[in-house]
Amino acid sequence: MKTLDLTLPTAEENLACDEELLDQCQKTDGPELLRFWRPAQHFIVLGYGRSAEQDVHLSACRKRNIPVLRRCSGGGTVLQGPGCLNYSLILKIEPQGPLRTIARTNAFILERHQRLFERLLGRIVSVRGDTDLALGDRKFCGNAQRRKQGWLLFHGSILLDLDLHLLEELLPIPDRQPEYRNQRSHRDFLLNLSRPADEIQAAFARDWNHPILHQVGS
Repeated sequence: MKTLDLTLPTAEENLACDEELLDQCQKTDGPELLRFWRPAQHFIVLGYGRSAEQDVHLSACRKRNIPVLRRCSGGGTVLQGPGCLNYSLILKIEPQGPLRTIARTNAFILERHQRLFERLLGRIVSVRGDTDLALGDRKFCGNAQRRKQGWLLFHGSILLDLDLHLLEELLPIPDRQPEYRNQRSHRDFLLNLSRPADEIQAAFARDWNHPILHQVGS
């Protein structure tokens, strides 16, 4: 596996990079990749099948000049920006391996990351809903995947110090939500870990058994 610390200049480029890496791995048959990136500006990201009119306070975004973009994977709509650490895994799907279905992939990767964060934080971490990681009943990491023939992208956003007040302003409470959310506001539901990004990146790199080989961008 090759590990990249690669943040591109714009939100659009960073989102497109994940899909391009998946395409390249499929075309060349690897190697598998682990990428980290940290957004410098705020922007909204819609899940592939979500509606901006339904999921976003568009007038507030226009007032603040915050773009609304779409990613190639499913899942809900999120705010990205300073205080988020994003990771992307590009993995090969073996016919009889643990990634052969959507559900098995979610279980395999999230349970692995659950144990990783428990070692790092010294606290019990739970896999909640379909693809959330949480401390108690508060979510700190959301995840999604995109699958192609023989390869998949599994990516997530880890909350370190995101502006949750801004999130309240820009996003309504979603109509579709995991049961454990129980209609709570964003600030009551989400949790910033307040840990250094470098510490988490190093833990991910160790867990996937490979050092960081390249560091590009900010």
